[in-house]
Amino acid sequence: MSILRIRSRSVRPLGVIFFLLGLTIFTSGQQMVDKTVATVSDGGRTELITYSDLKWQLALQPNVSINPPSSEDLNRALRLLIDQRLFSLEAERLPRDPATKQEINAKINEIVSYFPTPGEFERRLNSVGFKSVSDPNFERIIAQRIAIDKYLDFRFRSFIVVTGEDEAVYYRDVYAPEFRRKNRGVIVPSLESKRAEIVTLLTEERVAQQIETFLDEAKRRAEIVILNPV
Repeated sequence: MSILRIRSRSVRPLGVIFFLLGLTIFTSGQQMVDKTVATVSDGGRTELITYSDLKWQLALQPNVSINPPSSEDLNRALRLLIDQRLFSLEAERLPRDPATKQEINAKINEIVSYFPTPGEFERRLNSVGFKSVSDPNFERIIAQRIAIDKYLDFRFRSFIVVTGEDEAVYYRDVYAPEFRRKNRGVIVPSLESKRAEIVTLLTEERVAQQIETFLDEAKRRAEIVILNPV
């Protein structure tokens, strides 16, 4: 079996077939044999990524085929899950209260809102082994996502400061010119009326930049092993 160790930001394609290490897991009360696709290790701790993890991730994304999944979608899910595992390992260093039932339900409702109907979303869950949105295994995955969200808020978003000068510069150099280009002859809304929108936009831009820097550093520090077919 060949092993590819990755420390850079990119993840090479896996191909269509994942004949990898066997891992026995329990899903929806039934024993099944899963396949380990990759491991992410940092600070003596290791997170596994299995083929089922990839399918579960795809099930949460609207308009993405899961039976069968495409190689492109599987690789995209893998890259996303590697990032999530890196955040999860980092979040474990800062113990926080576990997600409450109310938080889990709110997160599930948010995900369901991205789909045409709740029934369609539940059918996708059924197709990857979950009984319903109340399946304990599914709720466990959502709880892990909430833990990552809380870490991101604490680690990045809570430290972002957008000054009045930042707002004015963005309004003058970006917002107003773009508005005029798209809405010829229309009076440009005032900075005051768009202040909250601009603050949110600048905050999220800076969070995204910090997250990208964090992931670059984390991937250089961690050992990401993708297990290839023989």
